[in-house]
Amino acid sequence: MSPAGLEVRGLEVQRMGSLVVRDVDLVVPPGQVTVVLGTNGAGKTTMLEAISGIIQSAKGTISLDGHDITRLVRPKRARLGLAHIEQGRAIFPELTTEENLMVVRPRSEIDHAFEVFPELALRRGARAALLSGGEQQMLVIARALISEPKVLMLDEMSLGLAPIVLKRLVPLVDELAERGVGVLLVEQYAHLALAHGDRVYVLSRGEVAFEGDCEELIDDPERLRKLYLGVAGGEHDTQPADAHHGPTADATQVAADNAARERS
Repeated sequence: MSPAGLEVRGLEVQRMGSLVVRDVDLVVPPGQVTVVLGTNGAGKTTMLEAISGIIQSAKGTISLDGHDITRLVRPKRARLGLAHIEQGRAIFPELTTEENLMVVRPRSEIDHAFEVFPELALRRGARAALLSGGEQQMLVIARALISEPKVLMLDEMSLGLAPIVLKRLVPLVDELAERGVGVLLVEQYAHLALAHGDRVYVLSRGEVAFEGDCEELIDDPERLRKLYLGVAGGEHDTQPADAHHGPTADATQVAADNAARERS
């Protein structure tokens, strides 16, 4: 039987002549939340962009439910069930909320989005540009949901959101996993991601510096802190796609402490 979920083997990605992602192996099983952590420039966003087909990988293989998608263009990867929610809330600002959803499904098939996010139902006729930041993030996630993905990659869901809005969105990650979707979560708040994750990878200089169960880092905040300090202390791959996100070394102790408390 072909393996289910997303499987990445030996992935290497270049940007502007520099090797940003090096020999990365990563697995995202169905029904689980797989977390990727790392500081600025660690290669997280570049990795996601290579997996979804925004940029081409230099080496390695990417498979979805056993099908090799390494050389497929992005739309074909999406049709096979790979959804990628990028940073920056990629909406169509001049279209209404409803029209943004109809980009992926006809009007008769978008009601589920409004059931998940009642706030959007109240704004279905409003131009997306007029929505709040939280509502725009809901819209992007809702659009991915109704595409019925097998694997959903979330790049910094919390970026630019107020804590109260983030708390509204986070439970959706758990719900997706419970429905059998494989979730790949890249998140700047380590404690938040670990509390909702099953497996975690920490990237350092584009390589996997740690792989294990989320509980391993939740139960060992000092190890989490050292991993972040190690990444920040040796960073040399600060590429444009990754240079604006991820916790700083100064924030790692807070993140580690919060990670421990989240599961206590």
